[in-house]
Amino acid sequence: MPVVPHSELTAFDRLAGEGVAVGRDASLIDLRIGLLNLMPDAALTATDRQFIRLVSGYGERANLFVYPFTLAAGQRSELAQSYVSEHYSEFGDLRADGLDALIITGANPTHFELADEPFWDGLIEVLDWAEEGVQSTLCSCLATHAVLEHRGLVKRTKLPEKRWGVYQHKAIEHPLLKGLDDSIEAPHSHWFDITREEMEDVGLRVLAFSDEAGVHMASSADGLSFVFFQGHPEYDDISLAKEYKREVFRHLSGDRDDYPPFPEHYFDEQAHEVLERYRTHLLSDEKPQPFPEEEVLRRWRPDWFDQGQTIYTNWLTEVARRVES
Repeated sequence: MPVVPHSELTAFDRLAGEGVAVGRDASLIDLRIGLLNLMPDAALTATDRQFIRLVSGYGERANLFVYPFTLAAGQRSELAQSYVSEHYSEFGDLRADGLDALIITGANPTHFELADEPFWDGLIEVLDWAEEGVQSTLCSCLATHAVLEHRGLVKRTKLPEKRWGVYQHKAIEHPLLKGLDDSIEAPHSHWFDITREEMEDVGLRVLAFSDEAGVHMASSADGLSFVFFQGHPEYDDISLAKEYKREVFRHLSGDRDDYPPFPEHYFDEQAHEVLERYRTHLLSDEKPQPFPEEEVLRRWRPDWFDQGQTIYTNWLTEVARRVES
């Protein structure tokens, strides 16, 4: 299952340690996949690993060359900039050499208007090129909202409360969902949303939807040119637990007014009890205690991982068909 380690990117070593084979099989075709990582400094390496892990399921059918790159890199910390400089490609080089497919990650929104984000102009340049320059572009969360706004189709709406947790979605029959049941599990974590009705009104095909969480996955009318996610199948099993911990400490530092609610359908009953005791202690006058991380971090392999890898494998199967045709 060759994910080709063409650079010293730390994700390749981490994935090899998880049992993902890396190398190159001369009997297979090569697929070049761009990974535009828009996440903040602290999440760069984990995001690289999460998305490369998802595409690795297709590695038995092709040599996968994954090229991470980013935008507004000069605004990153010295440590993150060093990581980017050492391991990431330049968009100009990727544009010149060509890509077969492109993945655009989500990002932590820092402005109400997308056009005010520091990476906006660079993202639009990438999107305009990708529309003609690659077989398919897969967009995660904020990137989904950016594409639909840039194309003048629909603008995202801010939710009254952050939507986060793990939800079940009803899936339709579609080549990207081949081999899956009609119920798909996936995490969500976003403040902004585009509804099913809004997507369908502008000609998108909604592939997986929840009455509780909204759209998980949709596609352009042709089913492949653009693939859109509002859910996060790339998340690790502990991603939401770590996000909850960050929100707790944001509250303690005064950066968040309210104490964060639990992610929905994520922590089990025992974890809820542990975290409620921790909250009671924090809000008392007693000396603060460390966050009970080991007691609440989940250690199981969630359903959404295998389902997400199946979706990405189906996606690359369709991309390869276009490349070879």
